[in-house]
Amino acid sequence: MSSRCPERRAARALLAAALLASPLLAAACRGNETPNFEAAVNKAGAMEMRTLAAPSGTVATNLPAEDGQWTMAAKDYANTRYSGLAEISAASVKNLHVAWTWSTGNPYGHEGTPLVVGTTMYVVTPFPNELYALDVGAQGAIKWKYAPPFIPAAPGVSCCGHINRGPTYADGRVFFTTLDNQVVAVDAATGREAWRTTLGAIERGETMSMAPLVVKGKVIVGNSGGEFGARGWLTALDAATGKIAWRAYGTGSDKDVLIGPAFKPFYAKDQGKDLGATTWQPGGWKNGGATSWGWLSYDPELDLLYYGTGNAGPWNPDLRPGDNKWAATLFARDPDTGEARWAYQIWPHDRNDYDAINESVLLDLPVGGRPRKLLLRAEKNGYMYLFDRATGEVVAADSFAYSTVMHGVDLKTGAPRENPERWVRHGKVTREICPSVQGAKDHEPTAYSFRTGLVYVPGNNLCEDVEGTEANYIEGTPYLGAISRAYAGPGGHRGEFFAWDPVARRKVWSRRERFPLWGGALATAGDVVFYGTMDRWFRAVHARTGQLLWQFRTGAGIVAPPITFRGPDGKQYVAVMDGPGGWMAATVEAHADPADSTGSDGAVGASADLRQHTVRGGTLYVFGLP
Repeated sequence: MSSRCPERRAARALLAAALLASPLLAAACRGNETPNFEAAVNKAGAMEMRTLAAPSGTVATNLPAEDGQWTMAAKDYANTRYSGLAEISAASVKNLHVAWTWSTGNPYGHEGTPLVVGTTMYVVTPFPNELYALDVGAQGAIKWKYAPPFIPAAPGVSCCGHINRGPTYADGRVFFTTLDNQVVAVDAATGREAWRTTLGAIERGETMSMAPLVVKGKVIVGNSGGEFGARGWLTALDAATGKIAWRAYGTGSDKDVLIGPAFKPFYAKDQGKDLGATTWQPGGWKNGGATSWGWLSYDPELDLLYYGTGNAGPWNPDLRPGDNKWAATLFARDPDTGEARWAYQIWPHDRNDYDAINESVLLDLPVGGRPRKLLLRAEKNGYMYLFDRATGEVVAADSFAYSTVMHGVDLKTGAPRENPERWVRHGKVTREICPSVQGAKDHEPTAYSFRTGLVYVPGNNLCEDVEGTEANYIEGTPYLGAISRAYAGPGGHRGEFFAWDPVARRKVWSRRERFPLWGGALATAGDVVFYGTMDRWFRAVHARTGQLLWQFRTGAGIVAPPITFRGPDGKQYVAVMDGPGGWMAATVEAHADPADSTGSDGAVGASADLRQHTVRGGTLYVFGLP
C-alpha cells in the first residue's frame, strides 16, 4: 500500500495528526472510494496539508495593470490565469451569490473561456459555434449573435466532443475557431463578420477547437485530429485580412516544420536534419498526428511563441518505430516568420498518447540562487517541468503524481527514464499504466498567483490497461490501434486539485475529487482560487492552504475554466460555464454506454458513473457579492 501513496509518505510526519483524525482518508488510500465522498472532501481533515512555501515567483512578462477585463483565454501572454482583483477575498467569498445566469441552449460540452471587454461578455458555444455578445450591465441581455455557416458532418470526425475553448479579443475584433476548421474575425461592437478563413478539411479528419492567440498582428491557431491521423500544423493569419502568413507542420521535412539555420535545440536528441520525417517509418509522418490544439504562450521580451504538439498516430507505438518527431514536442518559434528556435520532444515515440499540448506558464524564478527565465509545464506523464525558455534546457522535472511509466528525466541528455515494463505493446495487454492516457493533467489549465508564488493544478488520478492492436490508415476515419480502459489510481479518487511551489519544487497542499478535473483554475489577488468539478460543484479554496471557503451546486457538471472581471458597477464578479462534455464526459454528451469500460477511447472506464451526478448543461453563471 505504501508504494501507491508516495505523496502521503513524504508528508507523513506533518499529517500524522490529521490522518489519525480522518478515517475516511485512510480508507481511500486502501483503494476504496468512500461511500460519503462529498463529506470527505469537504472536511479539512480529508485534505493533505503541508508546510506553505514562502512567496517567491514573479512572471517575466510584465503583468499589465489590472483593468478588470478578461480579453484572452489565459488572461495574459504568460498563461497565468491570475487576476489582480481582490474584492472577492478569502474573507468575503463566503457571501458570493448568483448575480445572473444565461443559457446557451446548446447541450454539448462547454470547455470555453468567456471574455469580458468593457461592458460586454463574449461567449462561443460548442458546435455549431455561435458567438454571443452579452451586456454585462444588463444581466446578460443579448447585444448580438453571430452564427457562422457550418458543415453538419463536422462532429463525426471530432474525437472528443463538440467542444470549443473560447474566443480571443484584439483591436476591436473577436477571433474564434469552428469545429469545421474556420477561423472567424467579428467586429466586437456590431457582430459583423470581418473575415472568415477555412484552414482544414474534415475529409482529412481535421477539426479545430482551440482558443486563438493574437501576437503582433497575427492570429495563431492550430488543428485537432490526431486520433484520425490528421497531420498537425500551427498557422498564423494576418489579423486584418485573414490571409495565411505562415504554417508550421508538426511532422515532415525541416522545410515543412519551418526549421532553418536559427534552430538551436539544447539536446543532441533533438538535433539533426529532417528528423520530422526520418524518425518515422517510411511515409508515416504524413498521417502521424502532432496536431496543435492546446494553449499558446508568448514572451514579448524574447519574442518567442511557445506551444506543444499532440500525440503521435496511431496510438499503437509498435506500428510506428522511431522517435516520431515532432509529436509530443514543445516548440519555441518566431511569431513573425514561424521559424523554430528550439524544440524539445517531451515524450519520444509517444507510447502513451501523452500529448504535449498543455499550457506553458512563463515565470521568472530563482534557481540555484540566480533568477532564470523559465517555462513551467505540468505534463500528462505526471512530471512538473521547468525549462529555460530561452534555450530549451530542462532545468528540473519533478514528479507530482503516481507514475509507473518513468523514473525521472536525465537532465544531461534530456531523455525521460522510461519503465519498459509499462510500455504499450502490440497484441499484449499491459496493465497498471499510470498515469493513464488522460494524463495526470490534461488540457485543463493551471493558474499562477503573484501573491503566493504557487501554481494551482487541476489534475487526474487515473491508471489504465492497454492493448496495442492493428490500425490501418483510411483518411478521415479513426486511426488508433489500441484498446484502453482507465480506472481510478491509488486512493480510489479520480481527481486532485493541488498547489505546487515551483521554487521548492514540491506539492504544498492537495484536495481529492471524485471525478477527473476537466475544467481549469483561476487565481486572484484576494487569495482565492476557483475551480469546477464534473459532479456539479463550483468551488473556492484558500490560495495558501487549500481550505474550502465556498461552493455552489451548478445545474450540470463543469469542464470549463472560470474567469473574473469588474462589472460596470465597479464590483468584482466571477463567471463559469457548466455543461459536461468532451472526452471524460462522453457518457453524458455522447451517450456512450457506461457498461463498456473501453468506450470513448478508454475514458468510460473512469467515468461510467458520471450520469448519476450530472445531466447535459450549457449555462453561464455569474457570481457577485451583495
